Amino acid sequence: MTVIGLTAGGRISVAIAQDPATDPRPAPPRAEGVGPFDRLVIRNATVIDGTGAPPRGPVDIVIERNRITAVVTVGATAGDMRPSGRPQAATKEIDATGMYVLPGFIDLHLHAGDTPKTPDVEYVYKLWLAHGITTGRGVPFASPGFSASEKARSARNEITAPRMFTYRLPFDEWDGTIETPEKAREWVRMAAKTGIDGIKLTAYPPEIMAALLDEAKKLGLGSTAHLAQTGVAQMNALDAARLGLGTVTHFYGIFEALYDGHDIQPWPPSYNYADEQWRFGQVARQWDLVHKRGSPEWKALLTELKSLNVILDPTMTAYLASRDVMRRANADWHEKYTLPSLWEFYQPNRANHGSYYFDWTSWDEAAWRNFYRVWMDFLNDYKNMGGRVTVSSDAGYIYNTFGFSTIEEMELLQEAGFHPLEVIRGATLHAAQALFEPKGKPIEFGVVRAGLLADLVIVPENPIANLKVLYGTGAVRLNDKTGKAERVGGIKYTIKDGIIYDARQLLADVAKMVEKQKAERGITRLPVVEFAPGR
Repeated sequence: MTVIGLTAGGRISVAIAQDPATDPRPAPPRAEGVGPFDRLVIRNATVIDGTGAPPRGPVDIVIERNRITAVVTVGATAGDMRPSGRPQAATKEIDATGMYVLPGFIDLHLHAGDTPKTPDVEYVYKLWLAHGITTGRGVPFASPGFSASEKARSARNEITAPRMFTYRLPFDEWDGTIETPEKAREWVRMAAKTGIDGIKLTAYPPEIMAALLDEAKKLGLGSTAHLAQTGVAQMNALDAARLGLGTVTHFYGIFEALYDGHDIQPWPPSYNYADEQWRFGQVARQWDLVHKRGSPEWKALLTELKSLNVILDPTMTAYLASRDVMRRANADWHEKYTLPSLWEFYQPNRANHGSYYFDWTSWDEAAWRNFYRVWMDFLNDYKNMGGRVTVSSDAGYIYNTFGFSTIEEMELLQEAGFHPLEVIRGATLHAAQALFEPKGKPIEFGVVRAGLLADLVIVPENPIANLKVLYGTGAVRLNDKTGKAERVGGIKYTIKDGIIYDARQLLADVAKMVEKQKAERGITRLPVVEFAPGR
């Protein structure tokens, strides 16, 4: 909760606090990870540096405490006239022969869950780190107080968690909205004093949106927006971008800026936004309302968004069940890694956000498949003209389990036409730029480069050949020697601030949490939906 007060002059005074009614339990003190070390050397690695450059190796990566100090080519390399000597002294070594080293992944749309869905945030953090996520942008993680406290604890490495950038919802402590630009600016100034990194917006009236974005920019705060259907008719993605919005998350506002023959979506007469099956079922029906790919209008929107330096953060994985709910509900990881309380939250019901499959039909899924084709085309065209598209998940809803869904987002971008190197660049360099550019600072992580923080991922399989090897459940491959299918891959180590985390052990910890909750509930498997009696 947030405590509100007014000064004698009528100004807003706010003290942020946690909300025990909804926040998950904070993470326990860190009991995982080794380091940082005076001199850690990762030897014989193949590096994928995050810039879009091809893999290269072998290299030795030198880390002193929490910072990369050298990336040294070892062995003879054609055309390289430098000596092939290698760093010698090391406090700790990792033999990465045959392995791949990438920058730590950055997920720009995270929530830390809540009670009773994910009662212990340790579960969420360990899933993130086990999938190589070393930095996350909370939009928000949870209440302002919880987010601020956990961010500070993570920065001190007192907990096992990614580093955190906190974005706050305007007026999150108000029971209503602020009606004037002056009050909007005052809120931004107040929120900035609490140490946030940016603001997460919906679609406010133009004068309020302009005030929020202008004040945020003056104070070095970033901005991202879910341009909700309730306000998108007066604030689409192009409108918001022209006012200074930094990132468009999801797809809201993009299609509305491309309508051909409409200015607002032609809702059915019985439409009700408060009914989430209507809300999510109808939004996909926009796919054939827009100007066609390659048309002057399509190109003009892409060009202007690029000129305004807008970053697209699509979170395609967040809506993936809508095009095939059966497949998403039967993902490989649910039984072992999805908490029963989270599984219960996912099941169709009218109380939980995103649990909207009340009577989901093949018509709905067909509409979403068509929608994805248009959406993916737009993202790929934007990337091809030099626009930045990042990787994020919005996990915790719609059969979208933490960590796994970030890797799933990478696969969806590849489906859209991105090369895996372009996908990884979106999850590393471009995401880091999204966090640091509003502050007017160079990136501090996001590339494997001397001088940057030691946030890294080490994986024993080649992710360029198959992004599936980044999943905690790995990828299935036939062993021709034994004639049996095996799982390969899975991240081996996640390094944050020079601290080495055993990703597989983190997943084992998560599996124990799931088994413990099953035992508490007297179940051995996640419950399934049964046929109605007599049907």
